Amino acid sequence: MNPRSWFKDLTPYFIYLLFISTLGPALFGYHIAELNAPQDVITCTKKSISTAASLNLPQCIPMNPTEIGLVSSIFTLGGLIGALGAGPLSASYGRLKTMLGATPFFIVGAVFEALAINIPFMVVGRFISGLGAGVAVVAVPIYISEIAPPHEKGFFGAFTQVMINFGIFITQLLGYFLSKGQYWRIILGVGGAIGVLQAIGLAVGGAESPKWMADQGMPSMAKRVLRRMRGHAADIEEEVQGWGVESGKDLDQEEQTLLTNEDHISTHSSSDSSSLAGSSSSNKGVKAVKRQTLGFFAILRHPDTSPAVIAVVGVMVAQQLCGINSIVMYGVSLLSDLLAANSALLNVAVAAVNTLVTIAFAPLLDKIGRKTCLLLSITGMGINSVLLAIGIGKHIPVLSAVAVLLFVASFGLGLGPVPFILSSELVSPEAVGATQSWALAANWIATFVVAQFFPMVNAKLGEGRVYYLFFAMAVLFGGFVAWWVPETKGKSDIDEIWGRKGRVRDD
Repeated sequence: MNPRSWFKDLTPYFIYLLFISTLGPALFGYHIAELNAPQDVITCTKKSISTAASLNLPQCIPMNPTEIGLVSSIFTLGGLIGALGAGPLSASYGRLKTMLGATPFFIVGAVFEALAINIPFMVVGRFISGLGAGVAVVAVPIYISEIAPPHEKGFFGAFTQVMINFGIFITQLLGYFLSKGQYWRIILGVGGAIGVLQAIGLAVGGAESPKWMADQGMPSMAKRVLRRMRGHAADIEEEVQGWGVESGKDLDQEEQTLLTNEDHISTHSSSDSSSLAGSSSSNKGVKAVKRQTLGFFAILRHPDTSPAVIAVVGVMVAQQLCGINSIVMYGVSLLSDLLAANSALLNVAVAAVNTLVTIAFAPLLDKIGRKTCLLLSITGMGINSVLLAIGIGKHIPVLSAVAVLLFVASFGLGLGPVPFILSSELVSPEAVGATQSWALAANWIATFVVAQFFPMVNAKLGEGRVYYLFFAMAVLFGGFVAWWVPETKGKSDIDEIWGRKGRVRDD
């Protein structure tokens, strides 16, 4: 991919939409990691001088390991429920309304968390925040895939993971400075402020996906929105044809006809019916037929979509079971004995590296392909899992620190961004919403497993041996990707991706 090509396609409005929409995934990353650095202060494990006694709130909330696991993992339960509902909502009501509907959960959840006086308050807040995150990480990748320029979908699709990593980085940075007294409440409250920012940004300047509008039988409106995203000098013919409309010129003629009819109606109301009927019959080049979307269970029964569901679910589960959230959620406590006071700083560095690596490697998705990036990523994570296990087990701080950084860098190469892209590339438009819901539901369940059971398994095995399990997972999922997941780079349609060229389709 030539960087000049995507610079050419950038407009201020497209950048605005990319940023304001991906604040949802940023909040997903933020909430996933928000308890990492201040965990010992929040749970009264680490004594600290009170800094906000006037709030009449407890300085900390005592928790045992089981309760800590509950507070951490309940976020994933909310995310699972949100993800299951987001696909049908985005298909029926549009991507924009679905993203906007997630913002109240981010705001209300953060208020409960920041003002929590006991464990139930914290659990409710984390659950509500999870609902918003579940909706966001389903709707936003679909939205980006539909507004991104056709030849740079991989690059811009990676920004879902970039912003997840950025959210993790922000909360780790705040945690490094504010993990004392009651300042931890500020960390939890900042998520609500970001939610407010996104709500205002989407309500004031957001735009619906042109692809979704075209699929709903509104091609003229879709073209006007697309023109605003791309700029008035851009050639949008290829994208318009991708909607199933024969020609962008047909849409121009339809717009002109509609304007003419409006003028005609204002002066000749008695003959408007016949005029509209005539204009409708003359615009046979425009296909404004609403697509019939496939439901949550229908895609499992359809022979064209069931292989894709298996592929995206497998890759989404791999994203979590290869161990990334063991570092994101528990890295500070995991490495505290080995690195002493430097464990929190290392986690800030890890979050920064994760963000920068994902941005730096994003062009590779369009250059060497999604599948190749996945295989390289899983291989890197597997190798560094072994090195991390050795570093922790043999008490070698330098090896542990380097292994953690390379482990996270490997994740950013492919296993971080690619799963969010594949859901919209392996199926036809009418199945995207349901497929994304299946994918994210699997992701949330796997995230819950890691969040809930990693502390217990790590304590039971001891000395970093849990990372040998993550190495085994990397071997397993590497084989799955090599065998089952197809390459989407450079493929013109779904049939070509799955090797169904020449087969007669039922349309």
